[in-house]
Amino acid sequence: MHRILRLIKIKVMNSKEAKNAIWLIGGRVVQMILSFFISILTARYLGPGNYGIINYAGAYVAFFTSFCSLGINYVIIKDFMDNPNEQGKAIGTTLVLRLVSALVSSIMIVGVVSVIDKNEPLTLAVTALCSVALIFQTLDTINYWFQSRYQSKITSIATLIAYLVTSAYRIFLLVTGKSVDWFAFATSVDYICLGTMLYIVYKKNGGPKLSFSWEKGKNLLRKSYHYILSGMMVAIYAQTDKLMLKQMMDEVSVGYYSLALTVNLMWVFVLQAIIDSLFPTIMQLHKKDKEAFERKNRQLYAIVIYISIAVAFSFIVFGKYIITILYGDAYMASVQPLKIITWYTIFSYLGVARNAWVVCENKQKYLKYMYCTAAILNIVLNYIFIPLWGPSGAALASVITQIGTSMIIPCFIKDMRPNVKLMAQAFVLKGIK
Repeated sequence: MHRILRLIKIKVMNSKEAKNAIWLIGGRVVQMILSFFISILTARYLGPGNYGIINYAGAYVAFFTSFCSLGINYVIIKDFMDNPNEQGKAIGTTLVLRLVSALVSSIMIVGVVSVIDKNEPLTLAVTALCSVALIFQTLDTINYWFQSRYQSKITSIATLIAYLVTSAYRIFLLVTGKSVDWFAFATSVDYICLGTMLYIVYKKNGGPKLSFSWEKGKNLLRKSYHYILSGMMVAIYAQTDKLMLKQMMDEVSVGYYSLALTVNLMWVFVLQAIIDSLFPTIMQLHKKDKEAFERKNRQLYAIVIYISIAVAFSFIVFGKYIITILYGDAYMASVQPLKIITWYTIFSYLGVARNAWVVCENKQKYLKYMYCTAAILNIVLNYIFIPLWGPSGAALASVITQIGTSMIIPCFIKDMRPNVKLMAQAFVLKGIK
């Protein structure tokens, strides 16, 4: 494994990409350490039941997050590069569009939960408080402007400051013994602090004047509308497990499953940072050198694959001890779901990494078909597996769905097969040097 990772490392990143990734990873390491300890204390304090309610509400917010972004996040960096004189207009227009969609989404979330869980006032209150995060989440659009300029150092520092404030809030809740609804609002506090800091550093670093343009809005939506539906389909199969667990079993099962997901995802900021850093370079290579463009994609896929495999084996061997020592015997039922869901990361982040290729090759139109198929598959699998194996069944459904989305379903679409080939080559380390 060490030899494989060493081979992948060779010539994968230039100095600019490496520095950008180091700042992204470094900032998130500090956040992870803080989050690591606070999340442990929070899970222990709330218990599987209340922890499950928080994550159930979070599933609704995560689902509508894909709608609120309007798919623009996937195309805005390319727009910055193609139209450098319209960056302020692109950011301002995106902020307005996303704010409107966030307000609509928050109202829809409260409406849906008030019907489905009408006899559970606590669930409704927790969900409403969590949904406030959508409004302030719109400001993360500014982060993409810094990414396009390889200035992740600035946003990493800003994000860290915001997270320190949020961590202090969470510690206050634990010390003072607040109820679960206070913890529900903590997610919104995250985005309030982060959005405020991003706007401050944007202004201090000479960010272009923000403006709104219907024409720019229509142009961005023309390029991104494929991502709106596909993003919602992704959200369905990413969040269906929690929603169906709650309705078919109970909030305690959601708590067990959510903890397994939390442990599994505690390290994926590394993958996200690498993907974010390589994204602009892949965009540039597409215009200049087709061979280098494909090689860079293979390199990115290989990094995702082999780092994920190494982590997966670690969780299989040490997962029981991690959960027992950190979260206590109350969460022992999370061990088996963790051993299954750990394989989810490989294929999930291959899908994230694939977005650069999709945008460059202008294949966005196929995403909605792929993700719609995956969403239906996931619902069917959850319906079959949850009654049989509970949280472990939901984990298995998620893994199978991700394999289908990344490697199998695209094989049935002619224009997506070249990307599947790149992924397959990355698995065997072919053409990465």
